[in-house]
Amino acid sequence: MSTAAASPSSRVRDWAESGALALTGRPDGPPVVPPGAAATVARTLAAQITASAALAGRAPEVDGARLLSERAALTGFTRRGDVTLGGSGRLLRTADGWAAVSCARPDDPLLLGALVCADLDPADPWPAVAAWLSTHTGDELTERAEMLGVCASRTGALSEARASESAPLRGTRSVEGLLVVDFGSLWAAPLCAHLLGLAGARVVKVETPSRPDGARRGNRDFYTLMHAGHESVCLDPAVPADRAALAELVAAADIVIEASRPRALAGFGLDAQETAARGATWVSITVGGRASGRVGFGDDIAASAGLVAVDERGPMFVGDAIADPLSGLTAAALACSADAPGRLIDVSMTDVVAGTLTAAADGPAPPTRRQGDRWVVDTAEGEVEVVQPRRRQVPGTAPDLGADTVSVLRSLGIPTAGISTVVAR
Repeated sequence: MSTAAASPSSRVRDWAESGALALTGRPDGPPVVPPGAAATVARTLAAQITASAALAGRAPEVDGARLLSERAALTGFTRRGDVTLGGSGRLLRTADGWAAVSCARPDDPLLLGALVCADLDPADPWPAVAAWLSTHTGDELTERAEMLGVCASRTGALSEARASESAPLRGTRSVEGLLVVDFGSLWAAPLCAHLLGLAGARVVKVETPSRPDGARRGNRDFYTLMHAGHESVCLDPAVPADRAALAELVAAADIVIEASRPRALAGFGLDAQETAARGATWVSITVGGRASGRVGFGDDIAASAGLVAVDERGPMFVGDAIADPLSGLTAAALACSADAPGRLIDVSMTDVVAGTLTAAADGPAPPTRRQGDRWVVDTAEGEVEVVQPRRRQVPGTAPDLGADTVSVLRSLGIPTAGISTVVAR
């Protein structure tokens, strides 16, 4: 999304007001203003979603910049420099630069061990990983990481973003009453669904009994924020009746959201191109586009795209998994476009982040400074306070796993005979 009209001062202001600036920097140092215009882009995207809601007489209060940091308002995360806020990722030196590496999944120590050809201590894999990286290039890391399914890449590896479906489409449509089927998990895809729900869509979250959304095990308040007011369906594609119901549910959808590599849902018998061809909107959110095999989390994805803050000690992560909320906002705005029906919208998280980095350097970022008990930053338009992350209040509760399976299927005229029952947990 274009930010050509935004001055350097307004971009700094948007960073300061987003809460993400307060999360960027060393734990023992000041907040550091990040490069680019991610907070400004986020506000532009949110305005497009609000415009869609207004077509149905709705007026959700959504500040896109604030969405970038709201998870940290619930978790209590604070800035940690070259360590992700949640502690599962690191920025480490390579033989020719820097790399972002995540170790958040249960299998990651084993996968990282295969990457560096060593047995790692699951409790502290970082010394061995750092030692290997110090003698290997970022390109070697990126290639091996994609092959092994490791969430890692050299920083700035993909800052030359490809042209993608993340480009703005024409016009805005109302999504009031549209059926959104959300296969996503964690943050980016659920945020997209959440925003469409605020704009008036009916959101049905679909999970399988073997792989429920991992965010259910995380911060409960954040999960509720993303899913309050939605309906929950749980179906097992290995059960014939469930598989048939899954196909009919997708056939009834106006918008489908997913954040899997294409072969995953194809294995369930679902076809994105076919769904778009009948006039629905299929939103696919992936690390590097549907043709890429990369995997990643919001922090390492953003760093790979070039979004890192820098001080004399090296690069630092920006905000909290910032590629996730940026991509969720982008996907929702694109789904609200008048051009969205009949389209497969391919949202590359890497390209979304890279697109927020200004083509021309604005010069050194202004430093933050202490003023009493707060941080401020001086801009050409005046002093701006560096605000802390702030939580939103969303009414309602998030449904338990599979709580609405039968009622949703019946409401759509989908047979329920033979459907497996899943105990909500």
